[in-house]
Amino acid sequence: MKTPASAFYKNPVKFRIPTAENLVPIRLDIEIDGQRYKDAFTWNPSDPDSEVVVFAKRTVKDLKLPPAFVTQIAQSIQSQLAEFRSYEGQDMYAGEKIVPIKLDLRVNHTLVKDHFLWDLNNFESDPEEFARNFCKDMGIEDPEVGPAIAFAIREQLYEIAIQSVVLVKESRLSKKGRRGIDYTPLSKGGAVAVDLVKLFGQKSSVVRKRKEWDVYEPIVDLLSNEEVDALEAKEERSFR
Repeated sequence: MKTPASAFYKNPVKFRIPTAENLVPIRLDIEIDGQRYKDAFTWNPSDPDSEVVVFAKRTVKDLKLPPAFVTQIAQSIQSQLAEFRSYEGQDMYAGEKIVPIKLDLRVNHTLVKDHFLWDLNNFESDPEEFARNFCKDMGIEDPEVGPAIAFAIREQLYEIAIQSVVLVKESRLSKKGRRGIDYTPLSKGGAVAVDLVKLFGQKSSVVRKRKEWDVYEPIVDLLSNEEVDALEAKEERSFR
């Protein structure tokens, strides 16, 4: 007999990113005395905290940044790791659910836009492998694009995992006797998760329905130097 969909959410699992590697997406955007350092990467939460300071010192040395950046970089990483660890051990819902993932990013001269569905119940999924295949299929040659795509996916999955923890807490505060749980997590784009089995009948990490290819067709553009300069100037104004 088929298990009702609501049954999946009565047995939560412990918090983690729904991917094979449980990595924390880290964003840095630091400005000191007119110098700005931006970066985005993943960090293994199991690594010793001493590695954070080592990384900060090495980064400042390699990029020839002022020494004051060491403390700021280390504190920012430690703060984001602490937030991630605050969810560890807490319950989150898992089950046959997929959510929309949106890509809208620029890496150097390459502009990437895409929209696809991701299976939250596949804890063996690999954003890095998806990004490599995406770049290969789209003929993207810039080696920095793949890691940026993988990071964008991980960042959104992290946000969804946090929302799932919140849902568990809210469900436990609901009145006794309530039947089932309304599981409608939102992605960053605000779209509601949908039932994978109901739509496709089988498990899959990434889904792009044939009838929606025209809607969700990936877009990759190569920008001119002038277009890049204009975008960077706009981003700088927004930062100020």
